[in-house]
Amino acid sequence: MTESIFAKEELTIGISACLLGEKVRYDSGNKPSNFCINELGKYVTYKAFCPEVAIGLPIPRPTIRQIKHDELIIVAQPDGSGDVTDPLIEYGKKVAELTKDMVGYVFCANSPTCGMERVKIYSPEGNSLKSNGIGVFSNEIMKANPLLPCEENGRLNDPIIRENFVARIYTYKRWHKLVASGVTKHKLMTFHSQHKYSVMSHNIPAYKALGQLLARADIDVEDMAALYISGLMDALKIKATRKSHTNTLQHIQGYFSDHLNTEQRKELTNIIDEYRQGVMPLMVPLALIKHYLLEHPKEYLIQQTYLNPYPADLKLRYGY
Repeated sequence: MTESIFAKEELTIGISACLLGEKVRYDSGNKPSNFCINELGKYVTYKAFCPEVAIGLPIPRPTIRQIKHDELIIVAQPDGSGDVTDPLIEYGKKVAELTKDMVGYVFCANSPTCGMERVKIYSPEGNSLKSNGIGVFSNEIMKANPLLPCEENGRLNDPIIRENFVARIYTYKRWHKLVASGVTKHKLMTFHSQHKYSVMSHNIPAYKALGQLLARADIDVEDMAALYISGLMDALKIKATRKSHTNTLQHIQGYFSDHLNTEQRKELTNIIDEYRQGVMPLMVPLALIKHYLLEHPKEYLIQQTYLNPYPADLKLRYGY
């Protein structure tokens, strides 16, 4: 896998319009995301949505919030007037249909319409209740497309979450390409083989379960594909840790045991262990492994998405 592959791929991602700098917020402002605009934006095509503007609310406009009446949550102005819950739900369903061809979505955090999680909910009297709501619009997107990698702009400030999200959108893009080419058992096996160490770095039980799924003879290929991608995307949501990355790196190290001299083996072992201890970022042992892979090419490793999951100049593995 080379950088040219990433440069040629077209990835379409949905995004809250305010995160691209569009002045659509209630106060005529925006919340531009530097990462989305200037870094990830070099590799993806965005489709921007602002549900509040789309349903006819003006700019500027009165604030709206989630208000809980008994077990029912509505989206309205703080005094309960101007209920826009139903229009937001309907618009969410409409956009959800458009996201079937997308490989990800970035929502605006804390928004009563677009928040992914921890949205503030209020009582009719204006008292703050638990912050455990989900945006009315974003909820429709996520319900309709549970495989779609979704994140919030605030969470993307976390380097591990940011790397995880980008890795998932590229994985999902590769899956889209497989489906478009026609799913076969052989293609599923090849896809799984290429993602072996990516899955291992997130969740070993999931890696084993996916392998067992592909070994079954009592299920047709379409059902197998649906179960496979669901299991894969769920596994990749789990944050990879230094411990799980270390285990993966050690597995890869084994491929070079017959090619490296004593000093080289010791150096690689020490660097992997220093990564485990938090002394250096993941890119350091990966760089050495890629160096040895150039000297001792192994087709199986060359095809591993773990080594080149997305464009290198995003520098997502430098921070942890």
